[in-house]
Amino acid sequence: MGVSIDEQVTESAAILTVNAGSSSFRLDLVEGGCVLDSVHTERAVDPGSARRELASFLGGHFGRDIRAVAHRLVHGGDLVRSPAVADDETAEGLRGLTGLAPLHLPPALALLDAARAELPALPHVLCPDTAFHAGLPEEAAVYALPLSWRERYGLRRYGFHGLSYAWAADRVAELLGRPPAELDLVLTHLGGGCSVCAVSGGRSLDTSMGFTPLEGLPMSRRSGSVDPGMLMWLLGSGHLTVAELSEGLERRSGLLGLSGGFSGDTRELVAAAREGDSAAELALEVFSHRVAREIAAAATSLERIDALVFTGEIGWDQPEVREAVCARLGLLGIEPPALGNRHDDGPVSAYDAAVPVMVVQVREELQLARECLRVLAEEDA
Repeated sequence: MGVSIDEQVTESAAILTVNAGSSSFRLDLVEGGCVLDSVHTERAVDPGSARRELASFLGGHFGRDIRAVAHRLVHGGDLVRSPAVADDETAEGLRGLTGLAPLHLPPALALLDAARAELPALPHVLCPDTAFHAGLPEEAAVYALPLSWRERYGLRRYGFHGLSYAWAADRVAELLGRPPAELDLVLTHLGGGCSVCAVSGGRSLDTSMGFTPLEGLPMSRRSGSVDPGMLMWLLGSGHLTVAELSEGLERRSGLLGLSGGFSGDTRELVAAAREGDSAAELALEVFSHRVAREIAAAATSLERIDALVFTGEIGWDQPEVREAVCARLGLLGIEPPALGNRHDDGPVSAYDAAVPVMVVQVREELQLARECLRVLAEEDA
């Protein structure tokens, strides 16, 4: 008989969490719901560096009892739809999916290979961001494309940032003192990647990202949604090659492109806009407009809005963006926040706000550990 997740959280054995971003990676050692040690590097890993980085981190914890390794997997496709223990077949199958998330999957797989080589006796649990959205209603998941395309190529809305949303939704329920099953929430994860999600009863009902993490909001360097006819024109007329188009949409668009190549960082854009930089000001205005637009769209999937929740690095730490977004949402009964940044999770709106506006710090490492323990408990049961 296996022990409960709550009992496992208090065990002495730690969970190593591995989180590969498009241009960064993070390793955390989590035990009992607390982070014992962490390393966060603002550069991508490759097969050559992944094992060195991992070995260096583990070297500082020689002799510590590590029970399992939890890996964030941005896109699991139809291969990994829920958290699961990795094996050789699954790892190999994921290599065929790298085109679905070309900025994220290659470094994640490099770290998976490295961790399995360094810690071969431990279970390695894959925790896909797409799992949170696996139960999207058909009307939200299906693209208006030919049936033969959808069936042959698995074209559907997958959704992303699921680890962030799962943690934030539970945290808001805790802060509001209400069961998650009773809450209708609109959440927005704003960071290097950006998206919006409608959540009812802890279930994702709609989200702005789709088949890949490129759809939806403008992001730091990614374009978000643009007219597909424009893309066909650029390709068909010979203005751009497929490689040029991909590189431009993935790495030179978003806030960076809007600001004329100045920056994809909202902190730098806010400072520049205050100094009268019109391109920085435009980038922030376009971004805030699109975030507000997606929030309003997500709200149509809910019966009400019990709270608007900001998470992600920008959502947590950029009050100017929160204010600009909320100023556009008066039609939904949402008012600009009364507070700036805070040091803990909670409301930034006035105490009597009709719709509370809340901030929740990103804690993907804790959600990874939680999901990993859940998988281990199911296997032990």
